[in-house]
Amino acid sequence: MCSCNVTETVIDVRQIVPRMRHPLIFQTFDQLAPGEAFLLVNDHDPRPLFYQFNVARPGEFGWDYQEEGPDLWRIRISRAA
Repeated sequence: MCSCNVTETVIDVRQIVPRMRHPLIFQTFDQLAPGEAFLLVNDHDPRPLFYQFNVARPGEFGWDYQEEGPDLWRIRISRAA
């Protein structure tokens, strides 16, 4: 089966008001089916978000750095299958 037409959701939070970032990220995560993921783009390491996921969704997510700074951070956040 070809997944050629599958597009990945990308959330670039660099231009989003800070107070809206985490709610948007969690809302997007909650809409994922098991095994699906989205790409988070930021201008710093979102380590506090990682800790928040560990508290709010323990064991339910994957966190994979795709790019680690210094100017651009890309993290693939997935829902556990």
